[in-house]
Amino acid sequence: MPKNNMTITISGFPVKRVYTPQDLEEIKFNYDQDLGEPGQFPYTRGIDRDMYRKELWIMGQYAGYGSAEEANQRYKFILAQGGTGFSIALDLPTQIGIDSDHPLAYGEVGKIGVAINSLQDMETLFEGIDFNKIKHIRTTANSIGPVALALFLAVFEKYGVSPNQCSVILQNDVLKEYPVRGTQIFPPRPALKFAVDAIEHCARELPNWQPLMVSGYHFRDAGANAVQ
Repeated sequence: MPKNNMTITISGFPVKRVYTPQDLEEIKFNYDQDLGEPGQFPYTRGIDRDMYRKELWIMGQYAGYGSAEEANQRYKFILAQGGTGFSIALDLPTQIGIDSDHPLAYGEVGKIGVAINSLQDMETLFEGIDFNKIKHIRTTANSIGPVALALFLAVFEKYGVSPNQCSVILQNDVLKEYPVRGTQIFPPRPALKFAVDAIEHCARELPNWQPLMVSGYHFRDAGANAVQ
């Protein structure tokens, strides 16, 4: 094969510049076994038969202003513009379970997201929010994933909202925190147990929630290739 017909991916795999039906014949491609229908194994055409024809994708933004009051106003604005969800950006002290008045939090409070120090902050974050307009809420809680789970449940109870009314997505991916982000606060074994406890609770009590979101792009940003 001429070299000018090949290109190398960033993970080091040689691929053709263009593929045609002849390539499928050469690998004895079987439509039913190798591709299949949407909503059926091997799910190469999506996990849902009707895909986005059944329900539009969720429109939202990743946002978190310094204080709970400011972030609350931002979320209301997003929903007023037609958003159907939002992602809560947490500041670094919150992500690692440090209060804003802790000496180690100096200079980082409210910098890359909202500072959450108490249940009252969470209540302020959602004050006046119309939960009927929200399809999902996402947060970057990883080492504090189970703590965020408890805070969300307390807020829903405070405002008299069923926790299964919308989907809450907890990132809760503790393993990437050690080699990539460096924001894990517990030893690996108890941290994993802590995260799995949240997954188990959601599996039993909160079927609409997503208690784990494996985050591969962090590894990629840190220099790993696709295989790694």
